Amino acid sequence: MYEIFEIAMLICFGCSWPLNALKAYRGRTAKGTSLPFLLLIEVGYICGIISKLSNPNGFHWYVLFFYVLNFCFVGAAIIVYFRNRKLDRASGK
Repeated sequence: MYEIFEIAMLICFGCSWPLNALKAYRGRTAKGTSLPFLLLIEVGYICGIISKLSNPNGFHWYVLFFYVLNFCFVGAAIIVYFRNRKLDRASGK
């Protein structure tokens, strides 16, 4: 039962990250985006992935799938951050 709530949390976060990356992409600026925050979230997802892979009570791929998916979404937001930072430098912002 606990895994259902964990998956629900991951789905909620998973819906938020692509929207965040899209907004940042369209905004074309890194202002208002915190790289340390994004990196901290990535570390959290790495810890969740390691936790699922090392679970002595059995491997549950469906929970791991959502951790990996969210990790990729945040990775996309990080890529957009660096793109936007480059755009900011080019425009003198």
